[in-house]
Amino acid sequence: MKNSPVKILFFDVGGVLLTNGWGHDSRERAAKHFGLNYAEMDVLHDFIFNIYEIGNITLDEYLDTVVFNHPRDFTKHDFKKFMFAESVELPDMLQWLKEWKKDCGFRIISVNNEGRELNNYRIEKFKLHECFDAFVSSCEVGLRKPDPLIFKLAAGIAQASPENCYHFDDRLMLVNAAKKAGINGIHHKSFEETKSILETLKKETFG
Repeated sequence: MKNSPVKILFFDVGGVLLTNGWGHDSRERAAKHFGLNYAEMDVLHDFIFNIYEIGNITLDEYLDTVVFNHPRDFTKHDFKKFMFAESVELPDMLQWLKEWKKDCGFRIISVNNEGRELNNYRIEKFKLHECFDAFVSSCEVGLRKPDPLIFKLAAGIAQASPENCYHFDDRLMLVNAAKKAGINGIHHKSFEETKSILETLKKETFG
């Protein structure tokens, strides 16, 4: 094994391992399915979703503002069931990472923006503990990307220097935010490309 500094891998979840938890495509589908005014819903979503993602309100409180501000002919249970079902595993990456994690030699930490109920559901449903050693989720730490403090916090939790941390994200803006925090930001574009980067990093680190 080479005498190299400990390296820590940070991963986004939505757009890398799973679909986004509650992205605009999902909201459009929900509006169509439940007969909602998407434009009105989207304005209210933009107004309050960040507050939900940093854990300051519950999913029920978010829905009270965005959906159940009028009488509806469906229940919160119905709507939340639809929301959770929008989380789907993306091809290849998650299952490969779970296997690779077993003997890769790296600690791997999730750094993601997610509301608490969605975050907990996704961790349990897709068994994300099998590929992550820890979760730095916006709902638990009160910070969300692109705030550089969430990356600094993640490096602190890992007890690693930022220059020895690598963050994989599908959004270029968030890759650049990681770089501004001194972390090696890597733009996830495809499974094959990210797999190749990870294998190269493993070879460079451990030989």
